[in-house]
Amino acid sequence: MTGTRKQPDQNGEPREDRPENRPDAREKQPKAAPASVQSVDRAVSVLEILARLGEAGVTEIADELGVHKSTAFRLLGVLENRGLVGQAKDRGKYFLGAGVLRLAGAAAVRLDISQEGGPVCRDLADELGETVNIAILDDDAAVNIMQARGPASVTAQNWLGRRTPLHATSSGKILLAHLPTTLREGLVARTLPRLTEHTVTGTVALRGELEAVVDQGYAIAVEELEVGLAAVAAPVRAHDGKVIGALSASGPVYRLTEDRLTELAKRTVAAAVELSRRMGYGF
Repeated sequence: MTGTRKQPDQNGEPREDRPENRPDAREKQPKAAPASVQSVDRAVSVLEILARLGEAGVTEIADELGVHKSTAFRLLGVLENRGLVGQAKDRGKYFLGAGVLRLAGAAAVRLDISQEGGPVCRDLADELGETVNIAILDDDAAVNIMQARGPASVTAQNWLGRRTPLHATSSGKILLAHLPTTLREGLVARTLPRLTEHTVTGTVALRGELEAVVDQGYAIAVEELEVGLAAVAAPVRAHDGKVIGALSASGPVYRLTEDRLTELAKRTVAAAVELSRRMGYGF
């Protein structure tokens, strides 16, 4: 059987024997970034270019990126379809679109509610002696973005940054109850996990509870997320009246009796109204 002869390179060394062609050497060579990652990086660069220049044409953007005009055109097309850039038809120039304002507005709301909510959280926690949180909607969950502990708090549990299910928490029920009907129904109709024996998972029962939440202006959850934990929450509104968050107070069930929860609900609603006022609602 005749073996394949190794062809020498121009230096007279067989190609397979050169260091960079050996298997162990090839494995150590740095890998190029995936095309998808490179495309995302370039798309972000396009947005940064337009933010800096105000507006720019395809040729100018391609030069800034160091790519062919066809590549820049494809990137701009995707961004335009997503509403992140727009094009002045008379000049052919591109500029940042309304989609960027929408994203920036969502980020601003989160920053604003965190900033304005700090004093309200601390005051309410001091007044009630319990743990107070502010939560916002994060896809299909509530995420806590602000927390203050009152002097009577018996646990060091940190809820900050934690995502909790909408159907099993007082904050989640506030956010869920005030969603647009179609979106709310889509979330309610799913198979919902039963976290404790008290968790409401039935579609009809949950719908009824959410209607009550809207009518009474607050939500209560007793041992629905965790055994031994009770909480009450009220809606926080933006300047246009849209519910953008939930202010909650929580504590152990042995202290948060039915009468105590009713009292906490009144005070939490009042604090949520104050935070809503700070967010521009009611002016």
